[in-house]
Amino acid sequence: MNLVHARTRDVDAVTVRPGRPLAGTVRVDGSKNAALPLLATAASLGRAVHLSGVPASADVQRMLGLLEQAGYHVAHPVAEPGAVVITPEKQSSEAPDLSDAGRIRASYYLVAPLLAAYGQAALPWPGGCQIGDRGMELHFTVYEAFGDTVLLDDTGYRVLAADQTRDKVVLTLPFRSRGASIAAICRAVVAGCRLELGNPNLSPETTGVLAALRSAGWTAHAANDKITLVPPPGVPDGSVAWTVPGDKIEAGTLACAIAATGGEGRVEGIDGPHLKVLADLLDRAGIPLTLSPDAITIHRPRAVSGRPLRAIASLTPDGLDADFEPALMALALTLPGTHLFADDINPGRHGNLLPQLTRLGAVIEELSPTRCRLSGPQRLSGATVKATDIRTGSALLIAGLGARGATTVSGLDQLRRGHAVLPAKLRTLGADLTDVPR
Repeated sequence: MNLVHARTRDVDAVTVRPGRPLAGTVRVDGSKNAALPLLATAASLGRAVHLSGVPASADVQRMLGLLEQAGYHVAHPVAEPGAVVITPEKQSSEAPDLSDAGRIRASYYLVAPLLAAYGQAALPWPGGCQIGDRGMELHFTVYEAFGDTVLLDDTGYRVLAADQTRDKVVLTLPFRSRGASIAAICRAVVAGCRLELGNPNLSPETTGVLAALRSAGWTAHAANDKITLVPPPGVPDGSVAWTVPGDKIEAGTLACAIAATGGEGRVEGIDGPHLKVLADLLDRAGIPLTLSPDAITIHRPRAVSGRPLRAIASLTPDGLDADFEPALMALALTLPGTHLFADDINPGRHGNLLPQLTRLGAVIEELSPTRCRLSGPQRLSGATVKATDIRTGSALLIAGLGARGATTVSGLDQLRRGHAVLPAKLRTLGADLTDVPR
């Protein structure tokens, strides 16, 4: 970990003050949401995998530690910051105690690596931020489709691998769950069997895993209604190299921060087309974005349109990623019009975010626990607020950039779970942020 990342651990809060419009160029880190499934896939593959672009965010670093506890060799090449090499090692007969896995929500990605190493997985219930149930029932349905046995108790769950591997597994998901889709893919990799997965999640995080497997010799096809995965012939050997893509959520958050201050800037290291849905929403509101293969450019707002933002989170292939919604809500507080927001995917998220925005003086009408609307622009006043989850933290930083007076955002440990140094990136763009030591 570099010195900048190490220093952030000594900071519990940051004070945000309004200032000039943000401007400049900044580069995103690797994506937490993409890195976690790629790490699980790498550990499931049974071969050495060189993974570059691994972010220093806390959840990803904790996952690396958990893989080491599970008996995998995790090397950090000195000459390649942000790179790791995951290698399977001969395991003992007894699976390790991974009770620390309860500190992250994506701990369920450990099931396939544990099944590959020990033939069983014992894990606590997912933890991390409280934004709703993780829907583990669908994951259990996936494992049962492979013939595995699932056992539950109050502290967690166990998955016991089937005695006999199936040549082919056919499964249709009731909804497009990213976690369950990747669980099915990784389980097929461990079994070395063919998979036909209906109604899959087709987000870039899922299709990125499929692209990685193609480079390892698997045949993978993704259509709107089905993913087909076929193992390579024989037993492949040799290492493979994958790259974690840039963080589209961090890019979108920075774009919203720039737009909220009426600024202009360029965010690099991100596949621009992955932000098309977000860009379309902002363009409708009078904030033009240019998308390119390795960057997005946020231009100064046109004459404000007054058109409402409709930020409705969706799991459909062309839908809005739920993690964009909080940043868009903070931006909407600066825009004319009446704006609608909905996140039925993470039913506890609004319960975290709305009370904190209200402390800044925001007036938001709750239509249901997962839906709300607000009219803008609103004039916020600085206050002390808390990042109760990753996306609430980033939204509060954006809101603080336009509030009168000083806004102190505490709970940065939650923010660092997904973004190692987001405040530093905002400073690069000219934001007035002051660290508050622990």
